[in-house]
Amino acid sequence: MKVAVLGAGAIGAYVGAALHRAGADVHLIARGPHLAAMRQYGVRVRSPRGDFTAHTRATDDPAEVGPVDYVFLGLKANSYAACGPLIEPLLHDTTAVVAAQNGIPWWYFHRHGGPYDGRRLRSVDPAGTVSAVLAPERAVGCVVYAATELAGPGVVRHLEGTRFSIGEPDRSVSARCAAFSEAMRTGGLKCPVEPDLRNDVWLKLLGNISFNPISALARATMRQMCAHGGTRRVIGTMMAETLAVAEALGCEVGVSVERRLAGAEKVGDHRTSTLQDLERGKPLELDVLLAAVVELAEITGVEVPTLRTVHAISDLLALRSAA
Repeated sequence: MKVAVLGAGAIGAYVGAALHRAGADVHLIARGPHLAAMRQYGVRVRSPRGDFTAHTRATDDPAEVGPVDYVFLGLKANSYAACGPLIEPLLHDTTAVVAAQNGIPWWYFHRHGGPYDGRRLRSVDPAGTVSAVLAPERAVGCVVYAATELAGPGVVRHLEGTRFSIGEPDRSVSARCAAFSEAMRTGGLKCPVEPDLRNDVWLKLLGNISFNPISALARATMRQMCAHGGTRRVIGTMMAETLAVAEALGCEVGVSVERRLAGAEKVGDHRTSTLQDLERGKPLELDVLLAAVVELAEITGVEVPTLRTVHAISDLLALRSAA
């Protein structure tokens, strides 16, 4: 099995290191000091489950890698439309793209069935620019439940969780999913093949859609948002509205708002990825988290006044931070 990790940051490098341990031919695609460190020292994983180093191949030029069986996509979703020159050299006729994406994926309605089958969401695939680069037929969905961070160039600190749920848009249990799942498990990670990954998409989104924009607007950690009565109520309302949209699309999340809030409170003073991006002057990945659900609410006729309000304010924040 030949795998390229496009966007080998904390999550991508962690997955690449695990697949390398499983015996896969892994190529990490990165840049800058992080790339230089991985080339010289390998990927150094620091984890409560045990430290290890994986000496994988690493490059900034996908043409050096050539076609692969799987591309594990570790890029932020707002980079997808522009990643064509990077991903094209990695593709052959049957290459699968395993997209480790937060929020609503561009493939959401691909082979969905029912009245919305094949529908394109303008918020995540504007004018079809993402589908033109990443054909939905190649997509294997991936919902990440692991938390990692870069402790330094080439050093991945694994904080918690090892689950990477994957699934086909058409809900089949395919041979390509089964093979990738087995390699991930052999490398020490959990990788269940879910019959309908869309349920997992909404479960993960329940936290991202609420905590991520509010954390950026309030410059607050998870604990601070949960401890403040006002923001806790706003976040709870956002979650309830999100559950209503998911249910209108036939998805079962299987968790209550209070249970989700209690779980988030236990995380402590963690800064969301959106807050970290804001602090580092990076683009905010809010379209797939928030704008997409507002668009889905329009499609399904669900009222989401709080989501609309937070989207309007956070969208202005994203525009101003990008200026």
